[in-house]
Amino acid sequence: MKQGTKIGIVSGALVLLLGAGMAWILSHGEGYPEGLSIKAFDSCWTVESESPDYRVEFIGEGVELLAPKGLTMWYRKPLEAPCTIEYEARVMLEREGDRLSDLNCFWMATDPAAEDVFARLPERGGKFANCATLQLYYVGYGGNYNSTTRFRRYNGMPDPPLLQEYTDPDHLLEANRWYRIRLVCGDGRVQYWRDGVLLFDYADPAPLTRGWFGFRTTLSRTQIRHFQYKPTN
Repeated sequence: MKQGTKIGIVSGALVLLLGAGMAWILSHGEGYPEGLSIKAFDSCWTVESESPDYRVEFIGEGVELLAPKGLTMWYRKPLEAPCTIEYEARVMLEREGDRLSDLNCFWMATDPAAEDVFARLPERGGKFANCATLQLYYVGYGGNYNSTTRFRRYNGMPDPPLLQEYTDPDHLLEANRWYRIRLVCGDGRVQYWRDGVLLFDYADPAPLTRGWFGFRTTLSRTQIRHFQYKPTN
């Protein structure tokens, strides 16, 4: 798989992060750096992209992802429950080519056929359909051209079951709006919070308790900042 482009830009709110750059910003989970700077990114994140023409640009407090096709930005360290995962993200709609859709995420992801989610990354090739080989929790926020918000539990088999869905405007994307996303795993429950509002609350009879986080999108220009992982033991 070809490598995309990673650049720092100075323009308005964008800040050049070359040279000394920003120091790693540690999350509340000890040893889990945020990694959303040009200095730390490659040590903390791996991009799985269907297109080699994706771009990662480093903005003042995080990254901007230009995804011509399907793309997952995987955090390189596995996370363990009980925990919370938090970040802020938005989908941009300002210029030609922008599309308001797909502020998605995977979490507690594992590959039943490999020791981690990276071993078969070339086989998946960034294609969303190929992610069905994984076990994970998934929320597609504003998917399908911003017409659905869905929660699924992937079980490593084709066509993972749809557990809950919204289609009303209150549960779809607003352009250029920062959303605070909070994922909670523990005591057999999985929750997805948006700006302090609980959208999905699932009691899993066979909970996924260890795995990788991935920020997922497609055909969009999105920004992500303030990633944190918090163990809650």
